[in-house]
Order: sequence, then C-alpha cells, then structure tokens
Amino acid sequence: MKRFLKFIGKLILWFFGFTILWVVVYKWVPVPITPLMVIRYVETPSEKRSGWQHDWEPIENISVNLQKAVICSEDQNFIKHNGFDLKAIEKVIQNSKDGKRLRGASSISQQTAKNVFLWPGRNWLRKGLEVYFTFLIETIWSKERILEVYLNSIEMGDGVYGAEAAANFWFKKSASQLTASQAAAIAAILPNPLRYRANPPSGYIQSRKAWITKQMGYYGPLKFNLEVKKK
Repeated sequence: MKRFLKFIGKLILWFFGFTILWVVVYKWVPVPITPLMVIRYVETPSEKRSGWQHDWEPIENISVNLQKAVICSEDQNFIKHNGFDLKAIEKVIQNSKDGKRLRGASSISQQTAKNVFLWPGRNWLRKGLEVYFTFLIETIWSKERILEVYLNSIEMGDGVYGAEAAANFWFKKSASQLTASQAAAIAAILPNPLRYRANPPSGYIQSRKAWITKQMGYYGPLKFNLEVKKK
C-alpha cells in the first residue's frame, strides 16, 4: 500500500510539473498543433485528407478588428475576469431553471485552454482539466498572450485554424488587413465553423455579423492594460 501511495504521489507531482512546464513554454513559443487538428484529420476519410491550414502570426500582425470581433462575439468581459465569467455562468444556470434555450458561457480563456491542451468533450474529467488549465494560463500568461494563442489556434473553417489562415481562406488577404465587417463575419461563424460560411454569409450569419459589428462600436478601444490584477 505504501508503494502504491508513493507511486500515486509521484504521478501527481509529475502531472503538475509537466503541465506547468507545458504552459510556461507556450507563454513564448508558438503553438504548432492542437489536439483538435489531429482529431479532425483522423476523422476525415483518407481520400479527402488534404492537411490543414495553420499559419502562426504574432498578435501585432492580426487586425485589431478581429481581436475586438471575437471578444464582442464570444466574451465581452474577457479583459475584466480571471478566466471565468461568473455572470455569464449564473445566467446560464438561471436560464436552465427557467427552461430557456441554453447558450454556452465558456470564456475565451476556457476555450483557449480546451483548444490548446485538451480534446473536445463534455465529460467531467475534461471539464475539470479545462478549469485547471484555464487557471494556469490566466496565472502564467497575460491576457494579450491568451488572445494571441486563441486567435492562432481556434477552428475557423473546415481545415482552417487561426486568424491568418482564416483571413486568406475566406477573404484572400492577410489577417492584418481584415476590415471590421470581414472580422465580424469570421467571428460570426465561430459557434460552428464547419457548418457556417463567413463569405458569402447566410442570412443567419449576416444578422450575427451585424450584431457583432454594432457591439464592436459600443466596445471602444481594446486596452490590455485594463487587465484584472492577478491574485
């Protein structure tokens, strides 16, 4: 029993050591690949496989329009919270009690943790690890770095990952050249980028795009120096 407990203790220490080092490395090193990229590749029939489009760009080479668009679309309290939007979570819980249609409350930080370090799924183990990795990146990375990794890693089309690949795929231009309208169109498809198209947009995506564009106007300048103070 003592040997077993000692083994478990070492296993836990190795887990914490490895995952913390992993997050520290990604504080500076571009993320080359994510679990979702591999999963999508494996799921695709061999005769249809053509790899994926993924070109890392530093955040200064990604249009502020797209930065604001995803924040306004996915997580308007991103700069203010510590990884978890408690108000959004409370709203989801209340809507669930009221029998209303549920909308996800995952913050950009949570989505980044899931996309970079984990696999898709809704089981308790995956959700627990998501909370753990969200805490780590919020502690070790800056908000600007979280957004940079998010914009370079998320799925933005079939086999399209990250802002640069998405800008080229949907609008034949670089991510630095995206207009507010084009950025809003890309942000509008994020709930389901395999189903929706940014260009040309369906009626539903067009309405989401209009709403996101309006929110971008309300949001004002994007200022990372307003980050919440880390505890």
